[in-house]
Amino acid sequence: MAQTYDLTKGKTTPIILKFFFPMLLTNMLQQIYTIADTMIVGKGLGDDPLAAVGNMSSLTFFIIGFSMGLTNGFSVSIAQAYGAKDTEGLRKSVASSIMLSGVITVLLTAVSMIFLNPVLVLLQTSEVIMADSLLYGYIIFGGLVTTIAYNLCASILRALGDSKTPFIAIVFSTIFNIVFNWVSIFVLHMGVEGPAAVTILSQVISAAICYAKLRKIEAIRLTKAHFRENFRICLELLKNGIPMAIMNSITAVGCMMVQYFVNGMGVAFTSAYSACSKYINLFMQPACTAGITMSSFTSQNFGAKKYGRIAEGFKVCMVIALITYIIFGSVMVFFPRFLASMMLNGEQQIELAMGYLVRSGVMIFAVDFLFVVRSGCQGLGKPLFPMISGIVEMVMRVAVIVMFTQKIGFNTTAYAEMAAWAGALLINATAFGIFLRGYLRSDSKDEKKHNIFFRGRLKNA
Repeated sequence: MAQTYDLTKGKTTPIILKFFFPMLLTNMLQQIYTIADTMIVGKGLGDDPLAAVGNMSSLTFFIIGFSMGLTNGFSVSIAQAYGAKDTEGLRKSVASSIMLSGVITVLLTAVSMIFLNPVLVLLQTSEVIMADSLLYGYIIFGGLVTTIAYNLCASILRALGDSKTPFIAIVFSTIFNIVFNWVSIFVLHMGVEGPAAVTILSQVISAAICYAKLRKIEAIRLTKAHFRENFRICLELLKNGIPMAIMNSITAVGCMMVQYFVNGMGVAFTSAYSACSKYINLFMQPACTAGITMSSFTSQNFGAKKYGRIAEGFKVCMVIALITYIIFGSVMVFFPRFLASMMLNGEQQIELAMGYLVRSGVMIFAVDFLFVVRSGCQGLGKPLFPMISGIVEMVMRVAVIVMFTQKIGFNTTAYAEMAAWAGALLINATAFGIFLRGYLRSDSKDEKKHNIFFRGRLKNA
């Protein structure tokens, strides 16, 4: 019988690291196969097809990020029920998450397929790459059900403390992805449709492995009754999921605005921006993983009312984020040419990417710390402030791009990211600090009342 993993017991640092490292490898492998895709497309098909695939990144994040926000929000409620040892509530939360995810999958697939072409036009997509962007997008969005299925299954497993199964799933899907991407381009001589189709098939493998593990967990063994009369639970799930989904989508809108201005500069700029985005996403993964760890750890311990333990977990996750910044920020600052030339061919594209990487590398600590404090807010069941921070991110990105692109040029994209990270960090850090201190104070008062009561009992005795 499959196990679940209780994050409310044991020494904080070892249990966090035990949860963190499998998930770190999972996220790094996901980014590595994304970068491998980029390298294979760039070297096998050229800079223009690479620009077409990169041009889809912000739009893909808008749709997939929305679904990920929802499933991550659902996992907060699931983890809190698990931490509170509420088995029936846990099962009903899982059942309701499945129902809501099914409805959302249908809606997002329809919307993304219908509006793909008009949105690419609004983003000033060059005619040179329009056909490839559309082809890639239709395949990715057509297979959205596989992506959401994996995200939901992985989110439920993480809520139950299992970070190993998603890692095993990604190992198999990564191997499949890299091998068959290479085959599709260099053996079958396909265009961008090859990597897109392989991505969907990889998600099928990941989802199947995670689902097989979920079926073995007794704590979430579901019956038809668990899918009935769940209106209140659905509202609770949506209360956590919708703000997180909106946060991701609003952030994506800001990225799409940046993409709009970059596309207006020319295909060379689009290629450079695409390559830089891949590296940023890769190098922030350890801190992003620390954030996901913080969310699961906080949610379970919040359900168990162990607020002091949440503070201990926060310190550990922030140390992880700091180490991440020191290592990867240094790589971006000191080795930008090596990184850029790994993906790009033209000297202009390489020079553009180098400037972006150096500037972002100096400030990437802001987004590293942001992941931890934002996830802490979400784990406490306070998704409103992360959503507000998403709005601030969008406003900061757009404001910097609009005001400074004409004066500074392509490097404005890096400054826009820095401003967005800093603004969101300030909001989430303030909110998390206030809420956690409030819970710790209430916990301290309860403990004091408890001690007074028992001292009185002993005195009377």
